[in-house]
Amino acid sequence: MDSAALRALQAPIKERYKSEPNAAFITLKAKGALDDANIVCKVETGRALAVAGLHPATGGTGLELCSGDMLLEALVACAGVTLKAVATALDIPLRSGTVSAEGDLDFRGTLGVAKDAPVGFAQIRLRFDVDSDAPADKLDQLLKLTERYCVVFQTIRSGPPVEISLKRK
Repeated sequence: MDSAALRALQAPIKERYKSEPNAAFITLKAKGALDDANIVCKVETGRALAVAGLHPATGGTGLELCSGDMLLEALVACAGVTLKAVATALDIPLRSGTVSAEGDLDFRGTLGVAKDAPVGFAQIRLRFDVDSDAPADKLDQLLKLTERYCVVFQTIRSGPPVEISLKRK
């Protein structure tokens, strides 16, 4: 896809959102089911069933997906798509590229071993390696706009309010 095709694809969507701002508000949803025998949660991904379980550092077998890995995978996916879309829109040629994310965890926190140990990622590093002849200023702009428009990156960085509840069936 080139920048003209991308603009043509997105133009009517952008126009609709300008004239009908409420049409741009969409609630994304995820759903999972607890397993009755194992410490796993079966998550409906829309494409397949993902089974998430304990990380081996907390007693898991390593056969199930770790939700921390899934968070980093969502970040990589979103950042990669955003980078490619921005590069396309700005006519920045990319021959190839990779996106990687790493996150540091202290499992003493999640296991309740040390009350001063945080629960969750202490730091996340997102990295792009691209093969491109674009000048440095264009690549700087590409990174800046990717950071600005990547939904998962901005959500992690901003830490929006999250509600939690428990209901009896």
